Amino acid sequence: MALRIAIDTGGTFTDVIALDEETGDQFAIKTPSTPADPSRGLLNGIDEVLDAASAGRGDIDRILHGTTTATNAVLEHRFEGLGLLVTEGFRHLIEIARQSVPDGYGNSFFWVKPKRLVPLHLVREAAGRMRHDGSELAPLDEASVAAAADELVALGVTRLAVCLLHAYANPAHEERVGRLVAERHPGIHVSLSSVVLPEYREYERAMTTLIDVMVKPYCKTYLGHAERSIRARSGAVPFLIMQSNGGIVSSARAAEKPVTMLVSGPAGGVLGATHMARLADYRNVLTLDVGGTSTDVSLVQNLTPQLTSHAVIESYPVKSPMLDIETVGTGGGSLAWIDDYGALKVGPRSAGADPGPICYGRGGAEPTVTDAALVLGRLPEALIGGGLALDAGAARAAYRALGRKLEIPAEEAAAGVLEIASANQVHGIRRVTTTRGLDPGDYAMVAFGGAGGLFAAEVADFLGIATAIVPPNPGNLSAFGLHVSDIKRDYVRTCVRQQSGHDADELEALWRALEERGLDEIAAEGVARDAIRLVRSADVRYVGEGHEVPVPIPPGADAVATMWRDFHGVHEGTFGFHYEGRQDVEVVSLRVQAVGRVHRPGIRPLEDAGGEAAPAASRRVYWRAGGWVECGIWRRGDLGVGAAIAGPAIVEEYGSTTVVPETWRSIVDRYGNLILEKSS
Repeated sequence: MALRIAIDTGGTFTDVIALDEETGDQFAIKTPSTPADPSRGLLNGIDEVLDAASAGRGDIDRILHGTTTATNAVLEHRFEGLGLLVTEGFRHLIEIARQSVPDGYGNSFFWVKPKRLVPLHLVREAAGRMRHDGSELAPLDEASVAAAADELVALGVTRLAVCLLHAYANPAHEERVGRLVAERHPGIHVSLSSVVLPEYREYERAMTTLIDVMVKPYCKTYLGHAERSIRARSGAVPFLIMQSNGGIVSSARAAEKPVTMLVSGPAGGVLGATHMARLADYRNVLTLDVGGTSTDVSLVQNLTPQLTSHAVIESYPVKSPMLDIETVGTGGGSLAWIDDYGALKVGPRSAGADPGPICYGRGGAEPTVTDAALVLGRLPEALIGGGLALDAGAARAAYRALGRKLEIPAEEAAAGVLEIASANQVHGIRRVTTTRGLDPGDYAMVAFGGAGGLFAAEVADFLGIATAIVPPNPGNLSAFGLHVSDIKRDYVRTCVRQQSGHDADELEALWRALEERGLDEIAAEGVARDAIRLVRSADVRYVGEGHEVPVPIPPGADAVATMWRDFHGVHEGTFGFHYEGRQDVEVVSLRVQAVGRVHRPGIRPLEDAGGEAAPAASRRVYWRAGGWVECGIWRRGDLGVGAAIAGPAIVEEYGSTTVVPETWRSIVDRYGNLILEKSS
């Protein structure tokens, strides 16, 4: 047996899905996450899925992993021990920041700047300077570097970000700083901006480098411990980590540049949803990943997930290639509460994995979304195949208490909580559709995560979406997405050149240098050089503009000529206008993505089990429009190809539950997708 094991560690559960490469059989399990030591949950998951597959540790072919460790370090404000070294005269770089205010200038009176990542007394300057073209204006003063490092370490700095002016054009000064600090203080973690983000714009480069070094000790410790434990158990098994850009890398590589892991887990879900949408014959979809603590949504156009290089994590700007994913603070563990004005709210605080919702019986004291679903009869008496018994009485008592505060019955309070949670998710989807001029009704929706099926139809109703797809094992789809990901690297070189005075040979040479790096590094991961695909793009703008737009370069095209020609159309598609023939154009950065295609295990179609299946049971379920109704309960494993169910109904399976309201129906396709369709 050759078993590929994929593990997605979330805030509440660790999801594992193993694939037998010889037979195509899948084995899915969920186990509680262990936030204090995420590697413990990872190793528990490996052992449990091996038991489910009747396999041994020697049968493991490779382990793939998506994790939220990097993101959690930022969200939990683990800023202690953080220091910054900048060019002389730029000590206030973080204070200067950007003049923009979230939600527009009307918010200026109310907006409070987020907590600084590093306080001013832990910022030091180094004498010496590079020009914008990479030439040296003044040599690096090594004595000032040594003194700054000594002072910071004496003040308790254990993680140092280095961001020197124009290091993207010439990294020599930063590289020398890195060596000096390592020689004098080998125990501290250092990140260089020329390695983390070799692009211009000092503020974004500094912030991204600070985030990288901030999460580095947590990621290196966690991944290092996990890899050592895996090797002790199973030998030299490849241990690969999902990056934010939707590609996988070795764990050692990921630990060296952890900023690339910020949306590691959600990225796997987008890839898994895209793969299942392809099998279901849908090309344009919205993804709805509802987990225990949050909901992640994204847009997939023509089976291509959207990419971005700009993100905001907990109010802090991060510039790194990643899938374009919007996160909403609403999940199954989100807490229901009443604000100072008497309004019912849901999230963003969550019960998490410890203690979890009240119905888990682990000490939770505040009502959650999961408790609401149980009160309304939409969840069974136990989750994850009976492995987690639910206390319905405790959940009802909590919602009776909440209802008394609102002067409504318990079931009305619970129904209101689910409706607010759905509305929060709808807001996230609108951020990736209507705010960009797109109609969500033009897309199908792929709903997954442990609670995706609970909300699929209701969220679709809000948005005018007529079709929702719930894949097999939806609670484990983010883990499954790791199985269909490639090895990827992103490379960038800032090179500001105007079209009116550019040297085409120079730009072509820079692109080729990036491609050579990509070929060498992907090949080092064990991929044949002729199996590596290279994708060029460029960040381009009109002279005088403050921001660029990405211009893709088709394979085999004359890259320089295509960049200048296609930019005007991309600009018009982004902003609704162009200045072709009226304004000079300049390229800011050249980019290359190197993709090493890896083997994708086949998904075995369902054997036709005869179409229709009878409900396994029934129970009373509360619907806001019709009150308590006796509903059929179907087991998903009993549904063969073509099996159709008219709502209202509940479909249960290991790790997830799908709700089919009265105005919806569902049908099973040949790959086991549950296709929910709005009734006419």
